[in-house]
Parts: sequence; structure tokens; C-alpha cells
Amino acid sequence: MTTLGLRRVPSQSRREHVADILRSAITEGQLKPGDRLIEIDLAKELGTSRAPVREALRQLEEQGLVASYPYRGSEVLGVSQDEVEQVLVPIRITLERFAYSRALGRLSQDDFHQLQELVNEMEAAARDGSTERLADADVRFHELIIVRSEQRHCLQIWKTIEPRVRAYFRRDAPAHADARTVPAQHQELLDVLKTGSETAVLEAIDHHIHIHLSPGVASDEG
Repeated sequence: MTTLGLRRVPSQSRREHVADILRSAITEGQLKPGDRLIEIDLAKELGTSRAPVREALRQLEEQGLVASYPYRGSEVLGVSQDEVEQVLVPIRITLERFAYSRALGRLSQDDFHQLQELVNEMEAAARDGSTERLADADVRFHELIIVRSEQRHCLQIWKTIEPRVRAYFRRDAPAHADARTVPAQHQELLDVLKTGSETAVLEAIDHHIHIHLSPGVASDEG
């Protein structure tokens, strides 16, 4: 298995630490689709017992990042183009259209400042060629608006799909001819949000999520 270069985890909340470390390794590409996850090897590398590793793998399986098979153990799941187009994008459109419409009128000047800072972070990540930072800022941009919608069920659904969304953001970042298009698209979306027009915002989020979907090329950070 690929060496993760992981620190040893503290005794408290070991399952959460192990899950966080493995989740990051998967979404950042250190662990790739099809890689086997051997409990005893992971426990040794992380300096913990097998129990928190087993529990963490169950959590990651619930989040759709890992699959467990009888007699084969666990392995990393990839994100297929079919899943992106037929599952994740339709869920995102339904979820974000509803959340964005509810967030309008609740977004403060401080919220707009935070969203602008995330766009600026995307620009810096694009200049540096950091797909990890680019995907992270992208996820946080969308999550902030969902949080501000004050629709708890929307946030619960988002948290369920977020690991898979982050994985396809990270996977497809290199497909852009110019990574600077990602912050540019988010700047456009932010500018529309500032108008407060629900019709314009709903059109913008539809376009934003769909913009890079084409055969053989998954939607980017959306």
C-alpha cells in the first residue's frame, strides 16, 4: 500500500482521527481507486489498534469512499462519470437551488466577504497549481451558502454527499485547460448572489453546476 506518511494518532477520538486521515488521503489522491485498505497495516502505520481502524473504515463506507467485500477486506472507491452525471449533479442541483433561494436575504456583508475570500483563495490555489486547496475552497464556498439557508435537512444531505463531491472536484481539477476558470466561475456566481434576484441566482447555479459536464469529462468543482 502507498505510504501515507501519517503521524501517529492520539488516544482520544482515534476513530475520528483515522477516518480524517484516510478521507484526506483518498480525496487528495494519495490512496487511489482500487487500493486495498488492510486493517493490520493501517493500524501499524498509524500507531493504533485495529478497532479504531475498523470503525473508521465503516464510517468511510457509509460516506461512499470505501467498499468492503467478504474475504477481500476494504478498498478505495472511485467516482465514475456516470455517478457524477446521473447522481451527484442532479442531487446538487435540487439541493442547491432550494438552499440558495432560502439563503437570499439571509446573506450578510460578512458572508459576502467570506465568499470573496474563498474566491481569492481559489485564485491563489490555481496560480500555485494546488488542486487540493482549489477543491477545498470550492467545497467551502458552496457549504457556506447552504449553511446560511438555515435549512438543516439541506445541510444534512450536503454532509452526506460532500465526501463524494470533494472526491470528484479533486479528480477533475487537472482536466481544466486553465485552472483560473474555476475562481472566475465562482466570482460570476458570487456577483449574481449579490444582486438578490432569485430568478438570476437559480439560473446561475444551474449553469454553474452543469458548465463542465461533457462526455468523458466530469463536472469540475461546480
